Amino acid sequence: MNKKLTILIVLLLGVIFNKTLAQTKSQPLIVFVTGDHEYSGEITLPLIAAELEKNYGFRTKVLKASPNQNAEKNIPGLEILKEADLVIFYLRWRQLPLEQLEFIDQYLKSGKPVMGFRTSTHSFNFPKGDASEKWNAFGEFALNAPPGWGGKAAHTHYGHKSTTDVSIIPAAKNHQILTGIEPNFHVSSWLYRVLPDYPTKGSEWLLMGKSVNPDKEAVENPVAWTGKNSFGAKIFVTTLGHPEDFQVESFQHLIINAVHWELDKKVPKKWKGKIDINVPYRGIVK
Repeated sequence: MNKKLTILIVLLLGVIFNKTLAQTKSQPLIVFVTGDHEYSGEITLPLIAAELEKNYGFRTKVLKASPNQNAEKNIPGLEILKEADLVIFYLRWRQLPLEQLEFIDQYLKSGKPVMGFRTSTHSFNFPKGDASEKWNAFGEFALNAPPGWGGKAAHTHYGHKSTTDVSIIPAAKNHQILTGIEPNFHVSSWLYRVLPDYPTKGSEWLLMGKSVNPDKEAVENPVAWTGKNSFGAKIFVTTLGHPEDFQVESFQHLIINAVHWELDKKVPKKWKGKIDINVPYRGIVK
């Protein structure tokens, strides 16, 4: 091979590489922030992330509490939120240091979209009088959900022996996020009570949950909604997220659709098929 041809091939390969790199960087970056003690979000959400990369062309990054899911004061890598196009939270009762909270604060103030699973309604649990106590209301100001667990909002659930029947709310049946979702499906999550004051006014309810075998008198509650949070950002929130929920195809489909909607992308016309997720319920372990 002559020298000129070799140089030409090298130059062409360089152009192709740079073009591919540029295209990759132009793909939205989704950051998952996990640390929930109980529901194995640090195991289920990486499987969702892998699906989003493999079949839907997104870039993803999964952050985990360190050294394990019970570590409430450290989630390394939050600086990546500066580059994120969508942040998905699955947190429970964290007490992160100010320097880590600052990355979350900056992202929220950017007005970029936010998604939250289940215990993210009570993501933080700082002691009364702590400088970061305001973060205990994360559920309200970021997710249009109750500001923490219990309290005046009476945010509770209907017992660990219960499960939940889920149905599409008729008024929302044409919402893009519900494309291809079964009108009725069943999940293992015990139903969260968010009514009567939440989701906050202006939120659009998508799915309703009915408790099966509740431990107290139960009323139907919304289990998924959209809207704009207090920073004007698009949100998608679901109080579902028991690890066995992730085995349910309609729940998987719901998440993939919601990611596209949050990023102002068309919901895929063709569902790529059920994701292989089989994570058992671990509960809270020391």
